[in-house]
Amino acid sequence: MKGILDFSYMIESIPAIAKGIPVSLSIAVIAFVIGITIGLFGALIKIYNIPILKHIIATYVSFIRGTPLLVQIFLSYYGIPLLIRHMNMQFNMSMDISFIPAIYFIYVSFSLNAGAYLTETIRSAILSVDRGQLEASYSVGMTTYQSLRRVILPQALKVGLPNIGNQFIALLKDTSLAFAASVPEIIGMAKIIAGRTSRFFEVYIVAALIYWGICIALEKVMALLEERLRRNERGVQND
Repeated sequence: MKGILDFSYMIESIPAIAKGIPVSLSIAVIAFVIGITIGLFGALIKIYNIPILKHIIATYVSFIRGTPLLVQIFLSYYGIPLLIRHMNMQFNMSMDISFIPAIYFIYVSFSLNAGAYLTETIRSAILSVDRGQLEASYSVGMTTYQSLRRVILPQALKVGLPNIGNQFIALLKDTSLAFAASVPEIIGMAKIIAGRTSRFFEVYIVAALIYWGICIALEKVMALLEERLRRNERGVQND
């Protein structure tokens, strides 16, 4: 391996590549928070069969799940500026798109992507809760909102947490595609550094190890959350 890898260069490149970690995490966290909000409303719309909205959600979910994330990034990156220019012309507006950072287009595409997948995850988690729980909450005078907040969603969280956690980890790994919009996340920083020295192999190994380390840490956190939820549930049952 001595002739293939320059380990000293790999170690030297770590601090520079690590500068992309906050960017990758910010994309994943912001997209996840917005996505889980979209997913919750989308799941409830599908469960309660709300007219018109259910067809909009179904089309949205189908489109996002049926197209690559990279294409969605390009649609956001090139489409939103075109839409703003059109609005400027149609409504005599003066929105300046030249000062909009590229990362905002990434937030949009990643949030919509996460929302589509979380819609189905949350929907299946809610449907896994025995319907008798909802009827019991109605019998004690709870409204639909109260029964969802106090009874259904907490139980659905226990069921859906593993899948939700896996989707967050997948979302973090997908941030490697943000370099397509010139966003300096982990892979973006790796490409910049490798472009200066042409040592792409070493740099991408470092980037892979960084992603691996973050994902291992996240898996540990998710496992602790699951264990805590199970412990709380056992405590309630014992009481």
